[in-house]
This record gives sequence, structure tokens and C-alpha cells, in this order.
Amino acid sequence: MKGRRLLITGAAGFTGRHAVAYFAAEGAEVTAVVRRSAAEASVFPAGVQPYVCDLGDRKAVAGMIGEIMPDQVLHLAGKNSVPESWQDPLLYMETNVMATLYLLEALRFQPASRILVAGSRLKYRPDSGAGPPHPYSLSKTLEELVSLAWGTLFKQPVLMAEPSNLIGPGPSTGFCSLLAQHIVRSEAAAGRGEAPPAAFRLSSRHVLRDFLDVRDAVRAYGYILNHGETGKIYRIDSGAQRELGEIAGKLLAHAAVPVEMDWGPQHAEEGQAAASPASAVPAKPSSASAGREVLQEEPEDNAAILGWKPGIGLDRSLADIIGYTRAGKEGRI
Repeated sequence: MKGRRLLITGAAGFTGRHAVAYFAAEGAEVTAVVRRSAAEASVFPAGVQPYVCDLGDRKAVAGMIGEIMPDQVLHLAGKNSVPESWQDPLLYMETNVMATLYLLEALRFQPASRILVAGSRLKYRPDSGAGPPHPYSLSKTLEELVSLAWGTLFKQPVLMAEPSNLIGPGPSTGFCSLLAQHIVRSEAAAGRGEAPPAAFRLSSRHVLRDFLDVRDAVRAYGYILNHGETGKIYRIDSGAQRELGEIAGKLLAHAAVPVEMDWGPQHAEEGQAAASPASAVPAKPSSASAGREVLQEEPEDNAAILGWKPGIGLDRSLADIIGYTRAGKEGRI
């Protein structure tokens, strides 16, 4: 990566902050794209160049690409809340689909620039006969389709990545970070002699998920950008399915006080498989692991990431999340 001009969108987000820090340390000339103001640059390491750009503005995106002329683009920006997508579905089409197209179109005039688009496991298969489960799924499915099609039509080096559930220290709104916040709030309330916060509720302790440390995912993005085959979809995961109840139990073991929990259904849901042992990386999660929202991928959609494997274990990830949350950090990783 040393000396390469790398543009990272969504740089102020959870994964974006880790990506900016990692690639800057690797020697890349990182341009961190933020939407609102350069003040967000305070979370980035020294030497990183912030760039304010609304990716929904086609002319602004074209101007940015023409000015930076990146060798590589890591596209992490986008909306990812399923409930919010029901409230404003058009915003999700604009943010996840049209903004990606604006980037691809601008890069059409930089044919040597490689772009890696971060997709989602919550996509669906249009040929399955079933419709999308929610607008977010539709937006990410369309984003993938247009990205790969644009690469084929215009001979652009477009790559796709599909990470599993990313966890780790940082400003995440994922399950592990939310539970860590609940634990820290409970500890704070106990320290003040106050009543504990309302119980944290699990939808089901038996639902299976693959959890991968965000720092491992960022390393994988580097491998894909440098060595990946254009037009491929790279699935990134830990290779181990775990029940939410197990993850919650590991986090609760860090709590200094009793924590109120609502464990949800106490039995395995119909059709829910038991946790499988760890397998080779990358592994393909079962359809059950996605809460029956994502269909099983065909083998041709999966590509191996040569030279990459996870390096951060689950226990370390969870400990780092608790440590970050207790420290009250809102900025730099």
C-alpha cells in the first residue's frame, strides 16, 4: 500500500475509522471522505487528508475523483439500518445505490483505479421467487448488481466484499456494542446508587451469527484491493457460528455488577440449527445464521481471499469493546 493514493468513503464511520488508521499506518496516502465538515478529521491519524463531499451530489463526486485521482477506492459509505429503511426507503436507494453509481461513473474516467464496494449479507436473490425482506436488503442487492454490471460494461476493476457481523472497539451500533453500553450504564447506575436501566432484550438467545473483528475485516479489504480478481464477490467471516446467548454471556462476564437482561425465547426457534464447529476461512454461513433473511449463496459467488485469515479472537474483540465503552471514547480508535 505504500505510496498508493487510497480514497476511503464513510471514513468517519465504525469501519471507516479503522480502515483509515490501518491503511495510513501501512503507508498509503489516505484521503478520508466525510460528509459534513472537516471537523470530523479530528478522529483521523496525522497525515490523513480529509475531504468533505456529499456522495449524493454527482458533480461533487466527479470533482473529487478528478482532483484526488486515487489508485484505489474503498467504498464503505452507506445506510445500514433496517428499521430506518422502512421509514425512508428512497433515502436508502439514493445513498446505497445512486451514490455508488456516481462513484463508479466518476471512476470510469480513471480506468486504472480499483474500487472495492462493501456489500451486505442481507441482500436477497431476485431469482429466488421471493421478494426482498426490507428496503435495506433491496438497496444493497441493487448496489451489488449495478457495481458488478458497471465493471463488466465499462471494463472497470470493480470488486465486492461481503463481511459478516463486524465487531470491535469503536462507535458501532451493532449488538455487541449496544450490550456493552448497557453493561457500562448498569455499572454507572450501581456506582451512583441508582436503579439499574431497563433490561436489555435479546430477540432470541439461540439465533446464530458469525462475528468478525473489524480490524481483521479491514486487513482483508487490503488483500482484496491489492490481489483480488475484478468482478468477484469476496465473503469475509470468522468461520465460526455462535449463538447470541453465548456472545451475551461472554460480555456479561466482564460486568462488575449484576445486569438486567431479558433473554427472549428460551428455546431454539423452529428450523434453527445448532452452532457448527469452526471451519476453514472463509466459511459460508448457513441460511439460519442470517435470521432467515438471507438466502444461501451459490458456490460461484464465493471467492477465497488468498493469504488472509482472521487474527483477532472473539474474546479479545469483546474485551476491547468493553474497554472502549468504559473509557467513554467517542473519537479516535
